[in-house]
Amino acid sequence: MEALLLFGLLFFLIAIGVPIAISLGMSSVIVIMLFDTTTLMFQARSIVTSINSYPLLAVPLFILAGDLMYSGGLSKRIIAFVDSLVGHFRGGLAYVNVLASTFFAAISGSSPATVAAIGSNMIPEMEKREYSKEYSTSLTAASGMIGVMIPPSIPFIMYGISAEQSVSALFIAGVIPGLLFAVGFMMTAYILYIKSGFVTVSGALSLTTTVHTFKKAFWALLAPVIILGGIYGGIFSPTEAAAVAVFYSLIVGIFIYRDLKIRDIPNVFAKSALTTGTVLSLVVFASTFGRILALEQVPTNLANFLTNISDNPIIILLLINIFLLFVGMFMETIASIIILTPILLPVVMQLGIDPVLFGVILTVNLAIGFCTPPLGVNLFVASGISGLSIEKLSKAILPYFVIMIALLLLISYVPSISLYLPDLLIGK
Repeated sequence: MEALLLFGLLFFLIAIGVPIAISLGMSSVIVIMLFDTTTLMFQARSIVTSINSYPLLAVPLFILAGDLMYSGGLSKRIIAFVDSLVGHFRGGLAYVNVLASTFFAAISGSSPATVAAIGSNMIPEMEKREYSKEYSTSLTAASGMIGVMIPPSIPFIMYGISAEQSVSALFIAGVIPGLLFAVGFMMTAYILYIKSGFVTVSGALSLTTTVHTFKKAFWALLAPVIILGGIYGGIFSPTEAAAVAVFYSLIVGIFIYRDLKIRDIPNVFAKSALTTGTVLSLVVFASTFGRILALEQVPTNLANFLTNISDNPIIILLLINIFLLFVGMFMETIASIIILTPILLPVVMQLGIDPVLFGVILTVNLAIGFCTPPLGVNLFVASGISGLSIEKLSKAILPYFVIMIALLLLISYVPSISLYLPDLLIGK
């Protein structure tokens, strides 16, 4: 009864427009006061414990680093370099869009940030070269989801904290799936380009231009090398890497590229603080929600329910994927990870599924949610840049949704795709 009321209150509050973090907190407090499931004092202590986490410090630092790198001009230099390499191919700007998103993903760790950084440059440029608005906007929204799969990834950090798994192992586990999605999106973009019959404007391959743009983009391209190389080289932890990323982006943006002015820094910090406040409020209130679920034995009951349906891991994993895709359509990614990890992780571990693999599956499912209405954050960001309506964008992105589902199933049922690199590099 308590669990049903808890979820009922949560969905009711979200449905009437209450922010998710406040909905989590209000539903938890009401249930505690009605049923004495636990005490408010105990929950207050658990809130402090949940936020007092060293790995969690990486989240606001990576958010700040992404904002500084965007404001510092790193994204546009990456785009110019990639354009000099592949922009001359037929439909080349589509490849530039996806590859630039993949590069920036290795800096920002955020899907909406990737869409904003790459889309603000790529969408106008693609339209200038005769690509349709639907084509350029849908591709940008889709390729932005790579932002949470290629390390560093904020959702991987949140899952690692919630599931008590190695963040480094999760980071490296996301590399091959992220690259698979990049290839899948480029193939889909090429097919759509051929079908559309576009006659686009593209330049010729120029070694001089490539060398010139590489020199300009060198410091931007060096960022993921420093961040990820430092983590896997054992030089610093993911949290320390986030701090290095902030320092590096400040130095490059102010003193090397000079796109980031001293007067702009307060605004960048304010924007990052607003995003961080939203994320951390979700962490705080979701911890209370999660503890009530644990006390009500929701994970155990769900595991029993699923195993009563079928004892076949393939069927149960399919059901979990369908459920997560549905959740991703309506709930914010960080909140979903914090709430669902303690519920679903015991279930999948009972099936013998590796927790790191499940972290990738969970993140990919929720990343697809960035591209599906009604929540679809990537859709709203890309729509805001291009001016294309959400209705038209939702229709235009359907071909990419098909490849997303196909790759999700491949990742779910071929564990080595995600686990090969962790096993090889860090002995996960």
